Amino acid sequence: MTEGAGRVADSTGNWVDTAAPARLRPYLRLARLDRPIGSWLLLLPCWWSAGLAAIADGSPYPNPWHCLLFFIGAFAMRGAGCTWNDITDRDLDAKVERTRSRPIPSGQVTVEQAMAFLIAQALLGLLVLIQFNPFTILMGILSLVRHEAKRRLAARAS
Repeated sequence: MTEGAGRVADSTGNWVDTAAPARLRPYLRLARLDRPIGSWLLLLPCWWSAGLAAIADGSPYPNPWHCLLFFIGAFAMRGAGCTWNDITDRDLDAKVERTRSRPIPSGQVTVEQAMAFLIAQALLGLLVLIQFNPFTILMGILSLVRHEAKRRLAARAS
């Protein structure tokens, strides 16, 4: 693989391009770990709520175990969502200059490999989720159902 090979057109020169092993780069790009802002946008409200829960509980700081689980879960589930998006939008991505160099349309990863990666990320997210109480598990499942229902309704409307 040449130095520039496999880079995504709208995201170059990041840690994935410069430091990650070449064989992992397509998967790191599928999970958008080259652009982690979405994961941080999921994570920061979780940490904020952990801080608020600590205050309400009279604890001097949030539960470190919960904070670690939130970190892992935010990155895993954002990655799973991005991977799912790339699988479902692969034909469109292949036609758009900005996205045609993404791992699936460029042929760096097959749809089957992307699905296996998606399943691994989702299972990691599930392992994180089941560490919490039943109410939290229910809310996690409902958030996924709501998101997919919203996506399907939007597709019907267009």
